[in-house]
Amino acid sequence: MTKILLIEDSQDIRENIAEILTLANYTVLEAENGKVGVELAKAELPDLIICDIMMPQLDGYGVLHMLGKNPATSGIPFIFLTAKSEKEDFRKGMNLGADDYLIKPFDDLELLDAIEMRLKKNQILKVDFQKNAEGLNNFIQEARGLEDLNKLLTDERKISQVRKKQPLFAEGNYPNALFFLNKGKVKTYKTNAEGREYITSLYKAGDFIGYVDLLEDQPYRESAVALEDSEICLIPKEDFFSLLYNNRDVANKFIKILSDNLADKEERLLKLAYNSVRKRVAESLLLVEKQYQQDKGKNFQVTISREDLANIVGASKETVIRTLADFKDEKLIDINGGKIVILNSDKLARLRN
Repeated sequence: MTKILLIEDSQDIRENIAEILTLANYTVLEAENGKVGVELAKAELPDLIICDIMMPQLDGYGVLHMLGKNPATSGIPFIFLTAKSEKEDFRKGMNLGADDYLIKPFDDLELLDAIEMRLKKNQILKVDFQKNAEGLNNFIQEARGLEDLNKLLTDERKISQVRKKQPLFAEGNYPNALFFLNKGKVKTYKTNAEGREYITSLYKAGDFIGYVDLLEDQPYRESAVALEDSEICLIPKEDFFSLLYNNRDVANKFIKILSDNLADKEERLLKLAYNSVRKRVAESLLLVEKQYQQDKGKNFQVTISREDLANIVGASKETVIRTLADFKDEKLIDINGGKIVILNSDKLARLRN
């Protein structure tokens, strides 16, 4: 059952609204002030929050500000209740991220319609769209439905064919689009003064590429190249920022999609600094397996080149080849026609440093 948190300091108003919501088959959590409301929101993670503005201890703006800083509660739909109707109050609430406003007094139908609309829109954004061009267009269509972005977004995403070893962008160039990988494999890498590569990320179908530098409005800090023949959708910079800035819900959804690999990248950099070469080779094999394995029931064949594997590990190609030979002797992997077959992922993961 849908759970609604009601934050209202007036007991009579709170009880009246709670009764309406209960009759409409919502589960209602009640808080008599903003401070209690924030704690309840963090503990219960309701589906929607209705909050009065003028309250002692912590007003509605403070509640929204505090919940907006918490990743677990920042995406919860938020409706303000207020007796004020000045434009300044509307602007302040919406700038903080409120989804809707109800002016007291309001009737039962107005309240229930606002709740239903916000829940419906939020449910749209919880859908896991297919990670392909069709899924991308479906997401954008839903985004249009939220805030009439028809004039800002094109109807179809043009798919470009990219050949193996063909670059998508180069370090130092300025970004003007977001890349969506519809099919294939792509790597991003950095190059040092001696021209040696270090692979920073591996991408598969359904991944977005180049978004960090686009968000920060600065030249690319890494280069991207196709590891095999691939299909790329380009999302123009203007469309990308329209999705982010024109609607808070769309921004939450899009940023969650884009941030899938950030934690993994940070963990990899930490391990690169402290782990042995042997451990890093094992982890690099598992990284490739995690990114590209499609059939979970079979031993995975690593098709990445020795040079690219060495660039993931951060070691010389010769060192990686010797380590792979050791792994083969230990029956952790097999090498067949140049392809690496992972025989025991669990043991590779448990290798001591």
